[in-house]
Amino acid sequence: MEPVNIKKLAQLLNLSIATVSKALRDSYDISKETKEKVVALANELNYQPNPHASSLRKHKSKTIAVIIPEIANNYFTLAINGIESVAQEKGYHVLIYLTHEDYKREVAFARELFNGRVDGALISVAGTTTDYTHFKNLRDKGLPIVFFDRVCDEIDTLKVTTDDFESSYLATKHLIGQGCKKITHFAISSKLSIGNKRKRGYLQAMADHHLPVSDSLIVECINDDDRDIEMIEELFRREKPDGIFAAVERYAMDGYEVCSRLNLRIPQDVKVLSFSNLRIASFLNPSLTTITQPAFDIGKEAAARLLNNLEKKHAPLANESIVFKSSLIQRASTSSI
Repeated sequence: MEPVNIKKLAQLLNLSIATVSKALRDSYDISKETKEKVVALANELNYQPNPHASSLRKHKSKTIAVIIPEIANNYFTLAINGIESVAQEKGYHVLIYLTHEDYKREVAFARELFNGRVDGALISVAGTTTDYTHFKNLRDKGLPIVFFDRVCDEIDTLKVTTDDFESSYLATKHLIGQGCKKITHFAISSKLSIGNKRKRGYLQAMADHHLPVSDSLIVECINDDDRDIEMIEELFRREKPDGIFAAVERYAMDGYEVCSRLNLRIPQDVKVLSFSNLRIASFLNPSLTTITQPAFDIGKEAAARLLNNLEKKHAPLANESIVFKSSLIQRASTSSI
């Protein structure tokens, strides 16, 4: 049987080729009834789209960019899996740009996207970024962008995150409930929205439970393990905290290292809790209590929204925030012994 193309479908349905094409892409400006008729006939005749020809006609690359700060963090590994699950289904390729928390690299990558190499971008902001002009330029040029996890509140577009403030409050409250009186916070960069929200959740929980807190109990880590461990060890020698709330998993590992160096037992002397999607969290010694984010679902949702927008040319991305709830998983590192 001769392959069926869009032109043939249009002739059989007495519709324009443009209408059939939009209906197959679930375009917002085609009625539900027309979409159903087109899809039904396409399925009946086993219509198979030609993605290469389609991209040429639309001057599209069928490629999206994903700009992330690091890959060692298991959160981003899971988020990329979620992104790729949607991209593969929709026939898109994924280009991954790794900034290593470097603002200059992030700017350079953004400039690369001006050449039409990609149709849209999913972005998680680097920890050293304070000027968002490069992202504003992308938006003003008409490139659809969606922020996920580390977002830029100054730019009107879709943002997909987790409940950072609420989860941090819950984490700190859990440590307090396990008997901690002097909790230190290993903070991610204060330049990031998630850094501010996670620190605010910690501070609010401490205040609500009438526990003293000072800047000396907060270590803003810099993603240099040697220097971070040095700062954490200085804190422990000075303040002797009995609880650690780490904003990201690598800081929790630094906390384990310092406790080992100082012969402090976890959880007897110090209890440890961290934002983390580490698959090995339950196998650490002791196993790590975590705030676990639905990273796969966040990546999947961000990609689905972006790709849906790319199929609907005249529908701009809404300036809204989609917030997924994280969950606290208690393990041995915060147990009461």
